[in-house]
Amino acid sequence: MSDIILDVSGLDKKYKDVHALGGISFQVRQGQIFGILGPNGSGKTTTLAILLGILKANKGTFSWFGNGQEASNRIRIGALLETPNFYPYLNAIDNLRIVAKIKNLPNPKAAIESVLQRVGLAERANSKFRSYSLGMKQRLAIASALLSDPEVLVLDEPTNGLDPMGIVDIRRLILNLKEEGKTIVIASHILDEMEKICTDVIIMRKGTIIREGKLAEITQDKEHILIHSSELQKVKEALGSSISRIISEQDSWMEFTSDLSSLEINKKLAQLHIYCDEIFVKKQSLEQSFINHIEA
Repeated sequence: MSDIILDVSGLDKKYKDVHALGGISFQVRQGQIFGILGPNGSGKTTTLAILLGILKANKGTFSWFGNGQEASNRIRIGALLETPNFYPYLNAIDNLRIVAKIKNLPNPKAAIESVLQRVGLAERANSKFRSYSLGMKQRLAIASALLSDPEVLVLDEPTNGLDPMGIVDIRRLILNLKEEGKTIVIASHILDEMEKICTDVIIMRKGTIIREGKLAEITQDKEHILIHSSELQKVKEALGSSISRIISEQDSWMEFTSDLSSLEINKKLAQLHIYCDEIFVKKQSLEQSFINHIEA
């Protein structure tokens, strides 16, 4: 049995003069936290809206669970798309009762109690939605998506507008859901936060995918090497064209990428009797990887 949860091929979408998606393709596998990343306007929400059946693509195909676009897929997918929308004068339980009725759930009371516990809202279950913080509203939206105990969660900017504690709450919740065996597709422009939770990502820009792969591979495309030396000019001359790009330089410090490994650099400088006070490798952040690809 295939572990491919979602197979996307050549999705293309135009809005009059705007080419929102330019033939993107990717796969999501079971158990991944799959990030669709990029700045606002890159096509993330359009992609999710097509995958959830809200918009139609002009070209291309996608298939959930190897079952195409069948309506039966919907019960297996829970979604939070853009801003959470509930009745402000109702409490969490009553809002979720309405959702459960729409989803035609057979035992809504037990399901509602379960999801409120899972998202940490059991103690505020009887509070009106309008009294909730932004983080609590996001958690209720995720509770709504979890009501039918779906195999897959599709989340659009789940930490958007939250304070630091709210972001931590949502991050913990997403990681806990992965531990429960859920597959999670998450779109966001907050690269630093996605680096903490995603296993695999695509990076989008202007409707196209500019990078995709395992998060660990993307953040280690090239080592960032930091050298501290009182003879920095001699270091630069000795390394010459093996320096691919100088990221920053100040006083006796230089951060750069190179065709050589840090070990090879250290050996080469020692052979020339040029010694460094410090030399070490700095892990490249997802944000820096994104900037590098944008500027390439």
